Amino acid sequence: MALLAIGLHAAFASAATFVMWLYRSFVRPGRDLGRRYGAWAVVTGATDGIGRGMALELARQGLHLVLIGRNPVKLSRVGDEVQKAAPSCKVRSVVFDLAGDAPKMSRGVARVAAAVEGLDVGILVNNAGATYPGAAYFHEVETPVWEAVVRVNVEAATRIAGVVVPAMAMKRRGAVVNVGSGSSVVLPAFPLYAVYAASKAATFESTLMEPLDGNFLISTAKEDRESRTIAPSFKCRWFYVVLCCCSVLCYMNRNCGRYIDQFSRSLSIEYKQYEVDLQCQIPLYVATKMSRVGNSLFIPSPEEYAKAAVRCIGYEAGCVPYWRHSIQCFFASLLPDLALNAWRLRVGIRKRREMKAPLGEDGS
Repeated sequence: MALLAIGLHAAFASAATFVMWLYRSFVRPGRDLGRRYGAWAVVTGATDGIGRGMALELARQGLHLVLIGRNPVKLSRVGDEVQKAAPSCKVRSVVFDLAGDAPKMSRGVARVAAAVEGLDVGILVNNAGATYPGAAYFHEVETPVWEAVVRVNVEAATRIAGVVVPAMAMKRRGAVVNVGSGSSVVLPAFPLYAVYAASKAATFESTLMEPLDGNFLISTAKEDRESRTIAPSFKCRWFYVVLCCCSVLCYMNRNCGRYIDQFSRSLSIEYKQYEVDLQCQIPLYVATKMSRVGNSLFIPSPEEYAKAAVRCIGYEAGCVPYWRHSIQCFFASLLPDLALNAWRLRVGIRKRREMKAPLGEDGS
């Protein structure tokens, strides 16, 4: 009877969590971002992919934009696209190669600080990202390449946050959105892209800053494995299947980080008292230049992904914005680490044979 009571309670909690997932994915409206946070948004990596999509969507929401990218021609082009989509939107552009060495990094940060001075910056989207030219063993990656990956994915995101967060704290409102990667969250390992996956994990802040709205079940990977061992004791196997599915969905939305660095977790706790929201958004594959994949059922266009991502700003501290990606997370979580690692290694080895191209950067 005790086990039955525990099972019923867990099933109710899991069902409630599943309903909340449906609500967050399909029903919940986006926030009035300009009114809640401020009139301006800063977007890094704004010239391509997710960054460009986020810029266009934020402009449609009524925000003015500071666009950061390394290519002035592309920045100008995106600025024109933004103003066509939202004629009232004001646009400032900052040319900044986030992969640059220390002097270039310092000069770029200074240009960002000058561009945002006096503006009511309410949102920072730390989107810019870099990866390898293609799949490669670590010893095959030249030092300048992996150094650039770390600078873009870790150092630049941290330094740009350092520019805008103090002003947000002073006015007691603001949001920092870090765009992570499914490679550091959904998969237990990402062979042949080791530095990229590790650096994206370093942008993935803790989802434990505060309780997520409507989450009634807290599940960890260890608990999920233990739940499988007691499944045969349930008389109704479907009961366990529902429980497992809902638990994984909750797990992906609540405890999806493996981030061992404490910077973002500490920052979120420090600035909660100043009403500055930190959020990490985890995309899987999106049809961008860096991912080198086309649009399909589970691979949205940057514009489609950006609509979901912008709608999530101001809610959970950690989320998978695109609902089809969360379904992929669920199925990946059902597989043992050994199987996922073997699959990723095979994929990486195949790509290593096929792909030879310049360093891919997503608009940075």
